Amino acid sequence: MSGPVTMVCMSSGVKWWTRVCAAVTGAVLTLVVPVHAWAASSGVAQVSVEAVRFRRRGGGAGIFGTICCLLVVAVIALVVFLIARRRRR
Repeated sequence: MSGPVTMVCMSSGVKWWTRVCAAVTGAVLTLVVPVHAWAASSGVAQVSVEAVRFRRRGGGAGIFGTICCLLVVAVIALVVFLIARRRRR
């Protein structure tokens, strides 16, 4: 066996994963928490519960939901890429 194993690649992977998690957490806290607080104070929560209860059977979010989700993921990936690129300079 050779000498001790170094964690050079693991270190860059951990840094990348940490940045991705921070971006996702920031997006969730920025978007979800204020919307939830607004919905709880304005009575929209009851409307959403009724909408979920009586939704049409077919499942899925449809093509619009899929495209919207992909766009959000692409924007988060772009932000992480730009932050990583800026730190290298």
